[in-house]
Amino acid sequence: MFYLSLALGFLAKGPIAWTPLLTVAAMIISTRDWQLVRSFKFARGIVLMLGVIALWGIPALIQTHGEFFSVGIGRHVIGRSLATMEGHGANSFGMYLLLLPFYFVTVFISFFPWSMKLPWLVQRLWRERRAGIADPGYSANKIDAYLLTGTAIIFIIFTLIKTKLPHYTLPAFPLLALLLARHWQQAAPFQAPRVVESRRSLFEIIAVGAACIWIAIAFVVPPIVARFFPAYQLFQQSRASLQSNMQFASVEFDEPSLVWYFRSRVKGFRTPLNRRRATEFMTEPGGRFVVLPMTVAGSVFANPPQSWESFTTSGFNIAKGKRVDLTLVLKTE
Repeated sequence: MFYLSLALGFLAKGPIAWTPLLTVAAMIISTRDWQLVRSFKFARGIVLMLGVIALWGIPALIQTHGEFFSVGIGRHVIGRSLATMEGHGANSFGMYLLLLPFYFVTVFISFFPWSMKLPWLVQRLWRERRAGIADPGYSANKIDAYLLTGTAIIFIIFTLIKTKLPHYTLPAFPLLALLLARHWQQAAPFQAPRVVESRRSLFEIIAVGAACIWIAIAFVVPPIVARFFPAYQLFQQSRASLQSNMQFASVEFDEPSLVWYFRSRVKGFRTPLNRRRATEFMTEPGGRFVVLPMTVAGSVFANPPQSWESFTTSGFNIAKGKRVDLTLVLKTE
Protein backbone atom coordinates (compact mmCIF):
# COMPACT_ATOMS: atom_id res chain seq x y z
CA MET A 1 0.00 0.00 0.00
CA PHE A 2 2.89 2.36 0.79
CA TYR A 3 4.50 2.05 -2.63
CA LEU A 4 1.18 2.00 -4.50
CA SER A 5 0.31 5.27 -2.74
CA LEU A 6 3.65 6.76 -3.75
CA ALA A 7 2.97 5.77 -7.38
CA LEU A 8 -0.54 7.24 -7.45
CA GLY A 9 0.73 10.35 -5.68
CA PHE A 10 3.41 10.85 -8.33
CA LEU A 11 0.84 10.52 -11.14
CA ALA A 12 -1.33 13.12 -9.41
CA LYS A 13 1.24 15.68 -8.20
CA GLY A 14 4.70 14.64 -9.35
CA PRO A 15 7.90 13.95 -7.34
CA ILE A 16 6.67 15.80 -4.24
CA ALA A 17 4.60 12.67 -3.53
CA TRP A 18 7.86 10.83 -2.82
CA THR A 19 8.65 12.90 0.31
CA PRO A 20 7.53 10.00 2.56
CA LEU A 21 10.58 8.12 1.25
CA LEU A 22 12.77 11.02 2.43
CA THR A 23 11.03 10.92 5.80
CA VAL A 24 11.63 7.19 6.20
CA ALA A 25 15.27 7.57 5.13
CA ALA A 26 15.78 10.41 7.61
CA MET A 27 14.24 8.30 10.39
CA ILE A 28 16.49 5.33 9.60
CA ILE A 29 19.60 7.51 9.63
CA SER A 30 18.68 9.43 12.79
CA THR A 31 17.56 6.38 14.82
CA ARG A 32 20.07 3.95 13.26
CA ASP A 33 17.27 1.41 13.19
CA TRP A 34 18.59 -0.67 10.30
CA GLN A 35 15.79 -3.18 10.77
CA LEU A 36 13.53 -0.66 9.04
CA VAL A 37 15.54 -1.14 5.83
CA ARG A 38 14.41 -4.75 5.74
CA SER A 39 10.86 -3.90 6.80
CA PHE A 40 10.33 -1.39 3.99
CA LYS A 41 11.64 -3.71 1.24
CA PHE A 42 12.96 -0.72 -0.71
CA ALA A 43 14.19 -2.57 -3.80
CA ARG A 44 10.96 -4.46 -4.49
CA GLY A 45 8.81 -1.55 -3.44
CA ILE A 46 10.51 0.98 -5.70
CA VAL A 47 10.29 -1.44 -8.66
CA LEU A 48 6.56 -1.82 -7.98
CA MET A 49 6.13 1.96 -7.69
CA LEU A 50 7.95 2.66 -10.96
CA GLY A 51 6.02 -0.12 -12.69
CA VAL A 52 2.66 1.40 -11.74
CA ILE A 53 3.86 4.84 -12.87
CA ALA A 54 5.03 3.37 -16.18
CA LEU A 55 1.59 1.86 -16.88
CA TRP A 56 0.21 5.37 -17.23
CA GLY A 57 3.36 7.39 -17.81
CA ILE A 58 4.64 5.60 -20.92
CA PRO A 59 1.33 5.93 -22.85
CA ALA A 60 1.19 9.57 -21.69
CA LEU A 61 4.71 10.20 -23.03
CA ILE A 62 3.78 8.63 -26.37
CA GLN A 63 0.46 10.45 -26.72
CA THR A 64 1.92 13.85 -25.77
CA HIS A 65 5.12 13.34 -27.83
CA GLY A 66 7.27 13.66 -24.71
CA GLU A 67 5.54 16.73 -23.29
CA PHE A 68 4.28 14.75 -20.28
CA PHE A 69 7.89 14.78 -19.07
CA SER A 70 9.21 18.02 -20.58
CA VAL A 71 6.23 20.09 -19.38
CA GLY A 72 5.10 18.11 -16.34
CA ILE A 73 8.58 17.63 -14.88
CA GLY A 74 10.75 20.13 -16.73
CA ARG A 75 8.44 23.14 -16.55
CA HIS A 76 6.19 22.55 -13.56
CA VAL A 77 8.70 20.89 -11.22
CA ILE A 78 12.20 22.04 -12.17
CA GLY A 79 10.98 25.35 -13.61
CA ARG A 80 8.93 26.24 -10.53
CA SER A 81 11.83 25.28 -8.27
CA LEU A 82 14.44 27.45 -9.96
CA ALA A 83 12.36 30.41 -11.18
CA THR A 84 9.22 32.35 -10.35
CA MET A 85 6.30 31.24 -12.48
CA GLU A 86 3.07 33.12 -13.17
CA GLY A 87 4.05 35.85 -10.72
CA HIS A 88 3.92 33.55 -7.66
CA GLY A 89 7.10 34.35 -5.80
CA ALA A 90 10.06 36.73 -5.97
CA ASN A 91 12.15 37.63 -9.00
CA SER A 92 15.02 39.20 -7.05
CA PHE A 93 17.35 37.47 -4.59
CA GLY A 94 16.55 40.00 -1.88
CA MET A 95 12.82 39.40 -2.16
CA TYR A 96 13.49 35.63 -2.22
CA LEU A 97 15.21 35.94 1.16
CA LEU A 98 12.33 38.02 2.53
CA LEU A 99 9.85 35.33 1.44
CA LEU A 100 11.68 32.45 3.14
CA PRO A 101 9.31 32.57 6.19
CA PHE A 102 6.29 32.65 3.81
CA TYR A 103 4.83 29.24 4.74
CA PHE A 104 5.49 29.67 8.44
CA VAL A 105 3.16 32.68 8.28
CA THR A 106 0.51 31.43 5.83
CA VAL A 107 0.08 28.17 7.79
CA PHE A 108 -1.96 30.16 10.33
CA ILE A 109 -4.50 30.80 7.56
CA SER A 110 -4.28 27.60 5.52
CA PHE A 111 -4.36 25.35 8.62
CA PHE A 112 -7.13 27.35 10.30
CA PRO A 113 -8.81 26.76 12.75
CA TRP A 114 -6.32 24.21 14.08
CA SER A 115 -3.50 26.69 13.57
CA MET A 116 -4.73 28.45 16.74
CA LYS A 117 -3.26 25.50 18.67
CA LEU A 118 0.12 25.49 16.93
CA PRO A 119 1.82 27.87 19.41
CA TRP A 120 0.58 25.60 22.22
CA LEU A 121 1.89 22.52 20.39
CA VAL A 122 5.32 24.08 19.79
CA GLN A 123 5.51 25.14 23.44
CA ARG A 124 4.53 21.66 24.62
CA LEU A 125 7.05 19.89 22.39
CA TRP A 126 9.82 22.30 23.40
CA ARG A 127 8.98 21.94 27.10
CA GLU A 128 9.02 18.14 26.87
CA ARG A 129 12.33 18.15 25.09
CA ARG A 130 13.99 20.51 27.56
CA ALA A 131 12.62 18.68 30.60
CA GLY A 132 13.48 15.29 29.18
CA ILE A 133 9.83 14.26 29.30
CA ALA A 134 8.69 11.95 26.51
CA ASP A 135 5.69 9.82 25.69
CA PRO A 136 5.72 6.36 27.31
CA GLY A 137 7.77 3.90 25.31
CA TYR A 138 10.38 4.25 22.61
CA SER A 139 7.83 3.70 19.80
CA ALA A 140 5.84 6.74 20.89
CA ASN A 141 8.96 8.88 20.56
CA LYS A 142 9.48 7.57 17.03
CA ILE A 143 5.92 8.50 16.08
CA ASP A 144 6.47 12.12 17.11
CA ALA A 145 9.85 12.15 15.37
CA TYR A 146 8.32 10.74 12.17
CA LEU A 147 5.49 13.31 12.11
CA LEU A 148 7.85 16.20 12.85
CA THR A 149 10.42 15.05 10.28
CA GLY A 150 7.83 14.62 7.53
CA THR A 151 6.33 18.04 8.25
CA ALA A 152 9.75 19.71 8.32
CA ILE A 153 10.86 18.13 5.02
CA ILE A 154 7.81 19.43 3.16
CA PHE A 155 8.08 22.93 4.64
CA ILE A 156 11.81 23.10 3.92
CA ILE A 157 11.40 21.94 0.30
CA PHE A 158 8.73 24.49 -0.53
CA THR A 159 10.51 27.22 1.41
CA LEU A 160 13.61 26.80 -0.77
CA ILE A 161 11.88 26.71 -4.19
CA LYS A 162 11.22 30.08 -5.80
CA THR A 163 7.58 29.74 -6.88
CA LYS A 164 5.32 30.02 -3.84
CA LEU A 165 1.60 29.52 -3.24
CA PRO A 166 -0.09 29.04 0.15
CA HIS A 167 -1.49 25.58 -0.68
CA TYR A 168 1.86 24.02 -1.64
CA THR A 169 2.44 22.77 1.92
CA LEU A 170 -0.89 20.89 2.09
CA PRO A 171 0.92 17.48 1.98
CA ALA A 172 2.26 18.27 5.47
CA PHE A 173 -1.16 18.94 6.98
CA PRO A 174 -2.14 15.28 7.67
CA LEU A 175 1.14 14.85 9.56
CA LEU A 176 0.64 18.12 11.41
CA ALA A 177 -2.95 17.19 12.24
CA LEU A 178 -1.93 13.80 13.65
CA LEU A 179 0.81 15.42 15.75
CA LEU A 180 -1.59 18.01 17.17
CA ALA A 181 -4.29 15.42 17.86
CA ARG A 182 -1.81 13.13 19.66
CA HIS A 183 -0.70 15.82 22.08
CA TRP A 184 -4.18 17.28 22.53
CA GLN A 185 -5.35 13.82 23.61
CA GLN A 186 -2.29 13.11 25.76
CA ALA A 187 -2.71 16.39 27.64
CA ALA A 188 -6.15 15.32 28.86
CA PRO A 189 -5.25 12.49 31.37
CA PHE A 190 -3.39 14.93 33.60
CA GLN A 191 -6.50 17.08 34.11
CA ALA A 192 -9.71 16.73 36.11
CA PRO A 193 -12.47 14.60 34.49
CA ARG A 194 -14.72 17.64 34.08
CA VAL A 195 -11.93 19.52 32.29
CA VAL A 196 -11.23 16.47 30.12
CA GLU A 197 -14.89 16.31 29.11
CA SER A 198 -14.90 20.02 28.36
CA ARG A 199 -11.79 19.71 26.19
CA ARG A 200 -13.35 16.78 24.32
CA SER A 201 -16.52 18.75 23.68
CA LEU A 202 -14.50 21.75 22.48
CA PHE A 203 -12.51 19.48 20.16
CA GLU A 204 -15.69 18.00 18.68
CA ILE A 205 -17.32 21.40 18.23
CA ILE A 206 -14.27 22.80 16.45
CA ALA A 207 -13.89 19.69 14.27
CA VAL A 208 -17.54 19.53 13.19
CA GLY A 209 -17.81 23.30 12.80
CA ALA A 210 -14.62 23.58 10.74
CA ALA A 211 -15.68 20.69 8.48
CA CYS A 212 -19.11 22.23 7.87
CA ILE A 213 -17.65 25.68 7.16
CA TRP A 214 -15.03 24.41 4.70
CA ILE A 215 -17.55 22.16 2.91
CA ALA A 216 -19.96 25.09 2.63
CA ILE A 217 -17.16 27.30 1.27
CA ALA A 218 -16.19 24.62 -1.27
CA PHE A 219 -19.74 24.30 -2.60
CA VAL A 220 -20.96 27.89 -2.33
CA VAL A 221 -18.03 30.25 -2.93
CA PRO A 222 -16.56 28.91 -6.24
CA PRO A 223 -19.82 29.18 -8.24
CA ILE A 224 -20.35 32.69 -6.89
CA VAL A 225 -16.87 34.02 -7.68
CA ALA A 226 -16.39 32.05 -10.94
CA ARG A 227 -18.40 34.55 -12.95
CA PHE A 228 -15.77 37.19 -12.16
CA PHE A 229 -12.97 35.06 -13.69
CA PRO A 230 -12.13 36.18 -17.24
CA ALA A 231 -11.38 32.61 -18.35
CA TYR A 232 -14.82 31.47 -17.20
CA GLN A 233 -16.52 34.36 -18.98
CA LEU A 234 -14.69 33.61 -22.23
CA PHE A 235 -15.60 29.96 -21.94
CA GLN A 236 -19.28 30.74 -21.47
CA GLN A 237 -19.28 33.11 -24.45
CA SER A 238 -17.48 30.75 -26.82
CA ARG A 239 -18.64 27.31 -25.69
CA ALA A 240 -21.17 26.99 -28.53
CA SER A 241 -18.34 27.42 -31.07
CA LEU A 242 -15.87 25.08 -29.38
CA GLN A 243 -15.11 21.72 -30.99
CA SER A 244 -13.49 18.75 -29.29
CA ASN A 245 -10.63 18.49 -31.82
CA MET A 246 -9.49 22.12 -31.41
CA GLN A 247 -6.03 23.19 -30.30
CA PHE A 248 -5.70 26.29 -28.14
CA ALA A 249 -3.03 28.68 -27.00
CA SER A 250 -2.59 31.78 -24.88
CA VAL A 251 -0.41 34.88 -25.00
CA GLU A 252 0.58 36.73 -21.79
CA PHE A 253 -2.13 34.92 -19.82
CA ASP A 254 -0.97 31.62 -18.34
CA GLU A 255 -3.56 31.03 -15.65
CA PRO A 256 -4.55 27.37 -15.00
CA SER A 257 -8.22 28.41 -15.18
CA LEU A 258 -7.91 28.31 -18.99
CA VAL A 259 -7.22 24.60 -18.78
CA TRP A 260 -9.86 23.96 -16.09
CA TYR A 261 -12.66 25.38 -18.23
CA PHE A 262 -11.69 24.85 -21.86
CA ARG A 263 -10.35 21.32 -21.48
CA SER A 264 -13.87 20.28 -20.45
CA ARG A 265 -14.89 20.80 -24.10
CA VAL A 266 -11.72 20.43 -26.18
CA LYS A 267 -9.07 17.69 -26.18
CA GLY A 268 -6.12 19.82 -27.27
CA PHE A 269 -3.46 20.99 -24.83
CA ARG A 270 -2.88 24.66 -24.10
CA THR A 271 0.24 26.07 -25.76
CA PRO A 272 1.86 29.20 -24.27
CA LEU A 273 2.98 31.57 -27.04
CA ASN A 274 4.58 34.95 -27.54
CA ARG A 275 3.02 37.62 -29.78
CA ARG A 276 4.98 36.63 -32.89
CA ARG A 277 4.00 32.98 -32.67
CA ALA A 278 0.28 33.75 -32.19
CA THR A 279 -0.21 34.59 -35.86
CA GLU A 280 1.65 31.47 -36.99
CA PHE A 281 -0.41 29.33 -34.61
CA MET A 282 -3.74 30.58 -35.96
CA THR A 283 -2.72 30.08 -39.60
CA GLU A 284 -1.94 26.40 -39.06
CA PRO A 285 -4.58 23.94 -40.36
CA GLY A 286 -7.40 22.70 -38.16
CA GLY A 287 -9.75 24.28 -35.66
CA ARG A 288 -8.02 26.34 -32.97
CA PHE A 289 -8.26 29.42 -30.82
CA VAL A 290 -5.97 31.72 -28.88
CA VAL A 291 -6.57 33.80 -25.74
CA LEU A 292 -4.63 37.05 -25.39
CA PRO A 293 -4.93 40.54 -23.91
CA MET A 294 -7.31 42.81 -25.79
CA THR A 295 -4.58 45.32 -26.68
CA VAL A 296 -2.36 42.56 -28.05
CA ALA A 297 -5.24 41.10 -30.07
CA GLY A 298 -5.87 44.50 -31.64
CA SER A 299 -2.33 44.67 -32.99
CA VAL A 300 -1.70 41.00 -33.82
CA PHE A 301 -5.11 40.30 -35.39
CA ALA A 302 -6.00 43.73 -36.75
CA ASN A 303 -7.71 42.31 -39.86
CA PRO A 304 -8.71 38.70 -39.17
CA PRO A 305 -10.55 36.61 -41.81
CA GLN A 306 -14.32 37.05 -41.74
CA SER A 307 -14.80 33.36 -40.89
CA TRP A 308 -12.96 33.79 -37.60
CA GLU A 309 -14.88 34.58 -34.44
CA SER A 310 -13.85 36.92 -31.65
CA PHE A 311 -15.00 37.12 -28.02
CA THR A 312 -13.96 39.74 -25.46
CA THR A 313 -14.38 40.08 -21.73
CA SER A 314 -13.07 41.90 -18.68
CA GLY A 315 -12.49 40.29 -15.31
CA PHE A 316 -10.29 40.11 -12.25
CA ASN A 317 -7.10 38.06 -12.31
CA ILE A 318 -6.78 36.90 -8.69
CA ALA A 319 -3.26 35.51 -9.18
CA LYS A 320 -1.95 38.92 -10.31
CA GLY A 321 -4.36 41.00 -8.24
CA LYS A 322 -5.52 43.18 -11.13
CA ARG A 323 -8.22 43.49 -13.76
CA VAL A 324 -7.54 42.11 -17.23
CA ASP A 325 -9.18 42.60 -20.63
CA LEU A 326 -9.02 39.44 -22.73
CA THR A 327 -9.92 38.46 -26.29
CA LEU A 328 -10.47 34.98 -27.65
CA VAL A 329 -9.86 34.60 -31.40
CA LEU A 330 -11.29 31.37 -32.86
CA LYS A 331 -11.41 29.62 -36.21
CA THR A 332 -13.44 26.48 -36.73
CA GLU A 333 -11.34 24.86 -39.48
